[in-house]
Amino acid sequence: MSRTRRRANFLLAAILVPLGVITLVAMMMLWPGADRSGITVADPLATAPGTSMDVGTVQRVVSEDCPSSQPTVDAGGEAQQCLVAYTEPDSGGSAVPVELNPEIARSGQVEPGDSIRYLNLDGVINGAGTPYIFVDFVRTLPVAALAVLYAVVVVSVARWRGLRAIIGLVGALLVLAQFMLPGLIEGKPPLLLGLVGSVVIMFGVLYFAHGFSARTSTALLGTIFGLAITALLAAWATDTANLTGVGNDSASALINAAPEVSLSGIILCGLIISGLGVLNDVTITQSSAVWELYELAPGTSTRRLFAGAMRIGRDHIASTVYTIAFAYAGAALPLLILVSLQDSSLMTALTSGELVEEVVRTLVGSIGLVLAIPVTTLVAVLVVKAVGRGAGPVVSRKQHDGAPTPAALAAEEAPGQSRG
Repeated sequence: MSRTRRRANFLLAAILVPLGVITLVAMMMLWPGADRSGITVADPLATAPGTSMDVGTVQRVVSEDCPSSQPTVDAGGEAQQCLVAYTEPDSGGSAVPVELNPEIARSGQVEPGDSIRYLNLDGVINGAGTPYIFVDFVRTLPVAALAVLYAVVVVSVARWRGLRAIIGLVGALLVLAQFMLPGLIEGKPPLLLGLVGSVVIMFGVLYFAHGFSARTSTALLGTIFGLAITALLAAWATDTANLTGVGNDSASALINAAPEVSLSGIILCGLIISGLGVLNDVTITQSSAVWELYELAPGTSTRRLFAGAMRIGRDHIASTVYTIAFAYAGAALPLLILVSLQDSSLMTALTSGELVEEVVRTLVGSIGLVLAIPVTTLVAVLVVKAVGRGAGPVVSRKQHDGAPTPAALAAEEAPGQSRG
C-alpha cells in the first residue's frame, strides 16, 4: 500500500473512529432506564368482564335487519338495514352474525373468506342489541407473505448484500425500539436522541451491508454531514414553525399516559429519522458512482471526475426530491383530500396544523440530502484519487456481487488496450 493510500485511509479513520466512540458514549449516557411500569396505555383490544375479542372466518355477507335494531322492533319501530357478516369462530361452533359498522360497510371490503376480529358481547347482552360487533381485519397472513416475498426478491437480486441489508434493517429497528422510543418516553433530549440513534444506525447499516472500505467510509461521512444539517434544520423548524403535535387522538393518548413526553420533541426526532433511508441511498449511490467513473477512466483529473459525478448527483437530487414529496403525500392522502374540500387558500391549507408537519418534513429532509450529495462527491473524489482502485469493497472485482465491474467489462471488450 502506497504512502498516499495509507494517509487517506488514516484520515478517514481519524474522523470516523472518534465519531463512532463519541456516539457510543453518548448512547450509553442517554440509554433509557428499564422501569416504565408507571406508564400505561389502554389496550384497544381490551375487553370488559363478560366480553371477549374473538377471531373468525367470514362465511357470507348479507344485507338484512340490523341485530342492533331489535330493541326498536320490540318497541314497535322499524328495523334499520345493514350489512351482517356471518362468521365461523376459529374456536369452533356455528356461524354468528357480526354487524359491520357503516364505514366498513361502505368500503365493501368484507368478503367471504376474510379473517376478522370481532367483539363478543354474548355474555352481557341477552336478547337485545347486537352481541357481535366488527372490530378489525386479521392481516397476519398477507403481511407475513408480503414480507417473505420482499426478502426473497431482495436476496435474489442483491444476493448476500441484500441479505446483509435486511439484517441491518432489523438491527436499525431494534435501535429504534430499544433506545430511541423509550428515551422519548422518558423525556430524554429529542435532538440528541434522534442524532445519536441515527448515527448508530448508519454506522451499523452501511458497514454491515456494504463492507469496510474507503467507499463505504466516504458515504458514511456524507450521511453524517446530511444528518447534522437535517438535525439543525429540524430543531430550527420545530421551534419557529411552532410544531406542537397536538390535535390527534394518538397525541392525546400519549400525553395522558406520559405527561413528561414532549410532542414537539417527538416531531423533532421524527424529522431526523424520516430522512435516514433516502439520505443513506443518495450518499452510498454517489460514492459508488465516483468509484465506478474512476474505474472506467483512472486518468481523469480531479475536477473532471467531480463534475462527472455531480451530473449523476443532480439527476439523483431531482428524482429523490420527487420521491420524498410523493411518499409523504401518499401517506397523508386522506388528510389532503379533507383539506382540499375546505374553503381555504392553498397556503393556508399547507401551513395548517394538519399539514404543516408533512410540509416541514419534506423540506427539511430534502435540504439535508441535497447538501449531502456535493459533500459526499467531493470527499469520494479526493479519497479515490488518493487510494486508487484498491479502495473498493473487500471483494474481488471479478466477484463483485457476482458480476464484473465496468472496468472489467471494458477490458473484456478491448483486450488489446491498456487500462492505464
